[in-house]
Amino acid sequence: MSSTLQNPSRTAIGIDVGTSAVKVIAVAEDGEVLERREVPYPLSTPKPGWSEQNPDDWWAATQQALEGLTDGVAGIGLSGQMHGLVTLDAQDRPIRPAILWNDQRTGAECAEIEERVGFDRLVELTGNRALTGFTAPKLLWLRKHEPDNYARIAHIMLPKDYVRLKLTGERAIDVADASGTLLLDVAKRRWSDEVLDILEIDKAWLPTVLESPEVSGRTAAGIAVAAGAGDQAAGGLGVGVDRPGPLSVAMGTSGVVFAALPEYRADPQARVHAFCHAVPGAWHQMGVMLSAAGSLAWLRGVVGGEFPELTEEAKAWGPGADGLTFLPYLTGERTPHADPNARGAFTGLEIRHNRGALTRAVLEGVACGLRDSFDLVGGGERGRVSGGGARSELWLQIVASVLEIPLERLAVEEGAAYGAALLGGVAGGLWDDVHEAVAACVHTHSEVEPVQEWIEPYRELRARYRALYPALSQLKR
Repeated sequence: MSSTLQNPSRTAIGIDVGTSAVKVIAVAEDGEVLERREVPYPLSTPKPGWSEQNPDDWWAATQQALEGLTDGVAGIGLSGQMHGLVTLDAQDRPIRPAILWNDQRTGAECAEIEERVGFDRLVELTGNRALTGFTAPKLLWLRKHEPDNYARIAHIMLPKDYVRLKLTGERAIDVADASGTLLLDVAKRRWSDEVLDILEIDKAWLPTVLESPEVSGRTAAGIAVAAGAGDQAAGGLGVGVDRPGPLSVAMGTSGVVFAALPEYRADPQARVHAFCHAVPGAWHQMGVMLSAAGSLAWLRGVVGGEFPELTEEAKAWGPGADGLTFLPYLTGERTPHADPNARGAFTGLEIRHNRGALTRAVLEGVACGLRDSFDLVGGGERGRVSGGGARSELWLQIVASVLEIPLERLAVEEGAAYGAALLGGVAGGLWDDVHEAVAACVHTHSEVEPVQEWIEPYRELRARYRALYPALSQLKR
């Protein structure tokens, strides 16, 4: 293969093994994206609530995306969908399809884990409660429901780490992605012997744990491959949240408020996640709402119109949409309620409310959901915005006014792949450390300020919004 890059020795590559596709980007020393490729693969849903993929599809897509890019590159970084369970036999062959982060089959196993370990102790050790998306409940489900497959396990890993195995022959994982397994002692940044013993999981199955910018192995051509990070930590790094300061406010299908921490801090009620960061010796907290831009996409599917048309109509309504309030719990909620049975609602509807009012209420309801996460991670003085929702000026004004902080737009927004490339560059010697990589590459280009006259109406809206969940959750479905 011959490289298509002009000066590959001063280039880093980021690989993001996503749920629908692998994304590969090449990044120059100054942060410019030189090449961008994406190769899709299928998702399998063999039963309602199940979500699986063939690990070899990830590798085939990665090979295709890397074609012609890797000669002489300084380093490669990996990121990907978190929590997915990849089970391998003694020959490193997948035993069954990987069970993904959005698979919902493990409710009983989550309850079992919290009972066996104890809720308080589990949160203290792992920074999280047991959720169906996490890795450990999937292992318990496999032991109970597929004992023959369980008996064949020699190694387990997460999705991006299977790609690493194929790239380098090494079995390794980073502390950030390992934090989402429910098997890591997040404060001590190592596998938890206590949790493993209680759940009767063989520690020998687990890969070596590394810090994110560490070299985890090398390709056949000798290129350093960084340990990498799960998609949320890599995405946080990619928007410049490498230390306490600006928050990351991601407005994709789901919404995430992500804050870097100087020390481990778990929420006692596990309303937000506490994970190791992709920065050595650092941690992060994040609140997750399940339907952010996904709520607007749902509304568009119901009422029709294009997104710019809907947001233009929403401008005709003032803050609070004259009492119309939207709860964005269309697929349950994670922060702050951790309730898969939470459901969305419009309240305060009047006959004069039109499509623009509904849109305004959806934009504001999502902003209130982000504020819930913002408050739980301790707030902040400014945010860095990303995701499809950040393309709407009106929505950014609403979110800035509800959070009561300015929001910064990024010069380059490539998600987790960008953070992975920065880690790859550090591993390959392009930058000395993560902080230098962020300083060299991550830049903002504009800022959206809160609308001062909206702040007080939005404080009133937040009080109404927060009263609705406990009231409506009493209703039987």
